[in-house]
Parts: sequence; structure tokens; C-alpha cells
Amino acid sequence: MAEPDYIESDNPDLIKPNKLVNPVKTSRNHQDLHRELLMNQKRGLSPQNKPELQKVMEKRKRDQVIKLQKEEAEQKMTDLEIELQKRHQKLEEMEMEKHKTEEEQENKPEFLKVKGNLRRMNHEITNGNDS
Repeated sequence: MAEPDYIESDNPDLIKPNKLVNPVKTSRNHQDLHRELLMNQKRGLSPQNKPELQKVMEKRKRDQVIKLQKEEAEQKMTDLEIELQKRHQKLEEMEMEKHKTEEEQENKPEFLKVKGNLRRMNHEITNGNDS
């Protein structure tokens, strides 16, 4: 591009044009983004240019592969491992039931707790007298 001839002349009556300021380049966000891109380029990291649909599809594929690996691992379980897993589940269920009954006992009104204790004591007394 050829330079205009009025730049070379030293005529004091002419106003020399100033370069216009680009508001995008002077914005703080643009500067931060540019700095980050330069640093990533120096490190060798490429920006994430993948579309969102492609990201979702890759995530689904990864999840599916993980699910298949888990299923294969479960199929390879020995009889002992299966039995241990069943017992573990039973223990967890029993613990949950116990916890549930304890919560019910805590939520009972005081007079019901006392009534239950009296019935138990009466039952123990009657059983003690019979023997």
C-alpha cells in the first residue's frame, strides 16, 4: 500500500492524521484472552475448538466404555466374590433397618417409651416367677 504524499510534506497547516484506537484491542477481556492464548501456544496446548455436540458425544462414548468395562469385571467375578457381595448387601440392608428402627425409637413420644419399658419389665417378672 502506497503512503499518502501529505505525510512526507512538512506543511505546518496540515493536521496529521492519527491512527484510530481499536476498542476491541484495548478492552481488558481481549487482552487477557490474547495473553492466555499466547501462553497456551508457548506451552504447546491447543485451545478447545471442538463443538459442544462433539464434546457430548465423546463423553457419552467414554461413559459407555466405562460401563462395558464394569460389566465385564462383574462377569469375571468368582463365586466367592459373588457370595461376598451378597453378604455385604445383606449386612447393609440390616444396618439400614436397624438405623431406621433407632430413628423411630428416637421420634417416639416419651410416654410410649415408658409404656414399652413397663411391658418388658412386667414380662420379665412373670417369666421369672414361672421358672
